[in-house]
Amino acid sequence: VISDEARAKHHEFARRGDRGIYKGLTFWSPNINIFRDPRWGRGQETYGEDPVLTAECGKAFVRGLQGDDPKYLKLVATPKHFAVHSGPEVGRSSFDVHPSAKDLWETYLPAFEECVREAGARSVMGAYNRLYGEPCNANRRLLTEILRETWGFDGYVVSDCWAIENIVKHHKTASTLAEAAAQSVKAGCDLSCGCAFTALREAVEQGLITEEEVDRALSRLLEARFRLGMFDPEERVPFASIPESVVECEAHRGLARRAAAEGVVLLKNDGPILPLPKKLRKIVVTGPTADRLDVLWGNYHGYSSSFVSLLEGIVGKVSVGTKVNHAPGCPLFGPASDDPLKTVAWEMADADVVIACMGLSPAMEGEEGDAMLAATSGDRLQLELPECQRAFLKALPSQGVPIVLVLTGGSPIAVAEELEGVQAAVLVGYPGCEGGNGVADVLFGDFNPAGRLPFTVPASTDDLPPFEDYSMEGRTYRYFRKKPLFPFGFGLSYSTFRYSNLRVEPDRIGAGGSVKVLVDVTNEGPYDGGEVVQAYVRDVEASARVPVHSLAAFQRVELAKGETRTVELTIPARRFELVDEEGRRRLEPGEFHVFVGGGQPFDEDVAAGRVLRATVTAE
Repeated sequence: VISDEARAKHHEFARRGDRGIYKGLTFWSPNINIFRDPRWGRGQETYGEDPVLTAECGKAFVRGLQGDDPKYLKLVATPKHFAVHSGPEVGRSSFDVHPSAKDLWETYLPAFEECVREAGARSVMGAYNRLYGEPCNANRRLLTEILRETWGFDGYVVSDCWAIENIVKHHKTASTLAEAAAQSVKAGCDLSCGCAFTALREAVEQGLITEEEVDRALSRLLEARFRLGMFDPEERVPFASIPESVVECEAHRGLARRAAAEGVVLLKNDGPILPLPKKLRKIVVTGPTADRLDVLWGNYHGYSSSFVSLLEGIVGKVSVGTKVNHAPGCPLFGPASDDPLKTVAWEMADADVVIACMGLSPAMEGEEGDAMLAATSGDRLQLELPECQRAFLKALPSQGVPIVLVLTGGSPIAVAEELEGVQAAVLVGYPGCEGGNGVADVLFGDFNPAGRLPFTVPASTDDLPPFEDYSMEGRTYRYFRKKPLFPFGFGLSYSTFRYSNLRVEPDRIGAGGSVKVLVDVTNEGPYDGGEVVQAYVRDVEASARVPVHSLAAFQRVELAKGETRTVELTIPARRFELVDEEGRRRLEPGEFHVFVGGGQPFDEDVAAGRVLRATVTAE
């Protein structure tokens, strides 16, 4: 969808002689940094905290953008920010990251490697920070030795915006712009987002760089343009015929609605109260995010011709005769009120249910300078909701009306106390232009939720290590030792699913090999629905420090009620490999446990048979 609409827009604008910014064919996506700390404002742009999930989603995104034509690129994808970049936003242009070799190769680099080696990404964006003392955009080890010589990357590298200027201004590893530009090109950066490369003529004249080195960077950029078909007649380029009519067409709006519904994570459903009947006497919709459009689009977004708010989606879903009243109840941000229910209590008096739309907005989390309500340059200081929202949510149950909590936001929200007073809760993220309709589809039973959390939700901010510490110890489900509010991979359904008959073929694996995991999954609930089958690997004989367990493969399947299906997952040897403290990756001989189920292999779930276990031996 993205690549079709981008191509259609580009060619239509070009026919009109308009080749301005935001109308080209190079996309600075996907963001495949690891969401290692839930306070990071830009974590919402990523695929979460896990390297395997990030790699798999990143590869799919790259392939979808670039297409599979043997000659022409549909678009150029640009995995970013290379590398080891995940906050804090304040100081991002000057801080120096020194991860352990183990963390570098086990956590921070794998998604980039797979996007380059397996998906063929044609561009990579360098990060703002320094890595081991060298700015990422002037880091020869990163851009040449690892990216090109080790991984075989032959595309181009672009700097993040003004990052090369920051080499002089903030990192101070160069004293002039000419020096910074020369350092960057020599290290392997080919394109500056900014004005720094206007100093390359001066750098050549000063002998800081040769014309041949500048030509090398230029040739990489021209190659990308040739492969995009920018110098060929339109009739030769297979994507030039995509009509402008595909932009925001009915099919694409429908996909946006389905994506919104598929992304909903059901966190709690006592009773169960959900799905709600469409015919009720009265529904009260309250909370600061109910009618805000910015909670639909998140960070780095485009503008649709129309957006459907959460409130509009609910109003459009219920049966004729059902009364839907809206009372904002509390502000998005600010101190607690002395009388939290002042504007909503009277509306609740005769209500059948309250839908409380709470949470975050892009004004509270995002990139440095963009999130005006963020505590510090886009990041969050606390995982808890603002005090005004907390007080409001805690007061709502006093009216004795069932409450469904709808949380917006792109990062973990610690709502342990607030959940005690509600009957159901969903996390909807920033659900896009059709978000209101997609969320309503879930709340009222037209879509069975199957979303899963891409991150751990800690019980409290106090459970987190220091934000500035890039060590993975105590971070993400792989090294988190405390009990979370919700674990990575968690999500409920209106149905129940049973796993049985786990097989692993073969049960032995060597370097470069793979194993096939087969399991029968049965939908035993009253609704058709989706289930995310998750496979985790645990090294039980490791000679070095390893994660508690690691995601190895996953697949979403749709099952009719009563249906049983055999699901097949393939786990490559790479998912069994150990990365030691020196950063060396190897497959150690010994025993591994493979767990398969609808979530992580916690002891109680394995004991109860909700998660199945098999043994694989590495040779």
